[in-house]
Amino acid sequence: SSPHLVQVRERIRINGQPISKDLFNKYFWLVYNRLEETKDPANASMPAYFRFLTIMAFHVFLQEKVDLAVVEVGIGGTYDCTNIIRAPVVCGVSSLGIDHTSILGDTMEKIAWQKGGIFKPGVPAFTVAQPERPLEVLRERAQERKCPLYLCPELDDFEEGCRALELGLAGAHQRSNAALALQLAQTWLQRRGCHGLGELKEGLPSTELLGRPVPLAPAFQLTDAMIQGLRDTEWLGRTQVLSRGPVTWYLDGAHTTSSIQACVRWFRQAALNQDKPHDGSEVRVLLFNATGDRDTAALLKLLVPCHFDYAVFCPNFTEVSVANNADQQNFNVTLENALTRCLENQRTWTRLLEEKVGQDPWLPSPLRVGGLLQPAPTRGSLLLVPPAPRPLNSPALVFPCLAQALRWVAQGRDPHLAAPTASGAHPHPAASSGAVLLREAAAVRVLVTGSLHLVGGALRLLDPALSQ
Repeated sequence: SSPHLVQVRERIRINGQPISKDLFNKYFWLVYNRLEETKDPANASMPAYFRFLTIMAFHVFLQEKVDLAVVEVGIGGTYDCTNIIRAPVVCGVSSLGIDHTSILGDTMEKIAWQKGGIFKPGVPAFTVAQPERPLEVLRERAQERKCPLYLCPELDDFEEGCRALELGLAGAHQRSNAALALQLAQTWLQRRGCHGLGELKEGLPSTELLGRPVPLAPAFQLTDAMIQGLRDTEWLGRTQVLSRGPVTWYLDGAHTTSSIQACVRWFRQAALNQDKPHDGSEVRVLLFNATGDRDTAALLKLLVPCHFDYAVFCPNFTEVSVANNADQQNFNVTLENALTRCLENQRTWTRLLEEKVGQDPWLPSPLRVGGLLQPAPTRGSLLLVPPAPRPLNSPALVFPCLAQALRWVAQGRDPHLAAPTASGAHPHPAASSGAVLLREAAAVRVLVTGSLHLVGGALRLLDPALSQ
């Protein structure tokens, strides 16, 4: 799976656990040296990062003799380097969203075409409810490739005659993911000769499917192991809650419009419906970053209704210097580029709030843009420079790295994070914006979202055990 959150070993798991450092080291060098020895002298280049890790993962699974490998595509499907398996047991396409548009295309239909590239002749494939046109594209791709494609029934259909299923992952969108997971697991179990799981039957006439062009797979009786599997599923960085006394961190790696919408629904239910502190002093903070070619204005607009007191923007770098932490480093992005993006997000957020004033009595007026980052010639470091006229309670702030952003939010109230100091992390007065409110609030609720890499960096700092 990709990307990883804290350590690269998370991408290659056996029985749910990242492979050990020793195994990773062993197989990394074995694959690297073999490729180095056999590469084409005329085009002497090694596979790129993701491609190398894909080759390495297949090698690990073969050498460790796993019974079943679950392989998630990197981007798209058709041209993804994971798409070299000629005859998988089964394929699945989850809910489609607009993402990676520069590579996959800028419409759902184009993205559906790319996703349908994983279909294989005679290999059953499943998808979940999709908009009509993208579903048509998936059906056409399946027909081209002589692949039997089925639509998963709703999770409700598996609950008939039994108690409601509990899901370990929060959010309504996880119900369609769970239905897809059940179909994939059942297909594998059938291949292994397990019976009593509900055989696939011929597709119903499309009139019975309300115009759906893809036949509906039947629901089946769930085993106890399946029920337990759905209940016990954990996935770091997705609808994850970390409670640290007065500070509660809500982490979700949503980075598309549909996933941000799901994230907002979850956050409202998980955080905003909680009992308010007796004295009413609750501060809500958004910590946001987005990468790649994503439309950050569209994502931020969806987050405005959560009524955050502060929005904090920072790059995905855990520290300003990440030289000692290669797992968290993105070699395709410079700090300068990342900070420019953060400043754009800050301006976008301030504009969205200003547009909201007048429509929403909750928001204060007037609003001013928050601190800007400028080089300090004496030290060459990045400082927060306050604008006039309200530097000490700005609703939008930019920090040069995650460590500084998290320390500012926590204000010494999270035992895993050091408190900001006047001479250290926050040398400029703008960093005191909101500090008193954060220090004195009975509850601080922080949503970290917009990027899985941002969430991974935050997890590394908030839960040091994950780096072991």
